Amino acid sequence: MNFREKETEKKTIYKGNIIDVYSYKVELPNGKEAPRDVVRHPGAVAVLPVDENGNIYLVQQFRFPINQELYEIPAGKIDIGEEHYECAVRELKEETGMSSDDMVYLGGIYTTPGFSDEIIHIYIAKKLSYGKSCPDEDEFLSVVKVTKEEFIKMISENKITDAKTLSAYAKALIYGGI
Repeated sequence: MNFREKETEKKTIYKGNIIDVYSYKVELPNGKEAPRDVVRHPGAVAVLPVDENGNIYLVQQFRFPINQELYEIPAGKIDIGEEHYECAVRELKEETGMSSDDMVYLGGIYTTPGFSDEIIHIYIAKKLSYGKSCPDEDEFLSVVKVTKEEFIKMISENKITDAKTLSAYAKALIYGGI
């Protein structure tokens, strides 16, 4: 069966700094019509930094939409014209001060495909060099180093609930990076 939906109408609802929101009407495979609200996002990257001893580096930061602090891997939005690898290198440096001589692409994940086209490209970074972080002026975060065992415990205790961080860990396990 063909599951494709065909766009029949598109209306701009909101154009923002990071996202745009559209309202669509689509024709369903059975010929009926249905509404679709879609958030368009330029894409992002996330980097799982792992040092030579297997320690994992996280950032702790406040996330306004959910009104709480989260432990996450370094991540950020891809700038216009920027390749996701370049963005991963930039975000790792900005948020942690680190650079990597061994950055491997683990693939992408769609964060919420029911209403958004956001894709996050995930990397694992090894052979780390350390320097001074330079977060954006609106970013306030701390770098936290944890052992693999502490990381797993944080997951089991629901202290790490961020989807990109959990996905990066799972992908690193599958590809033998951790």
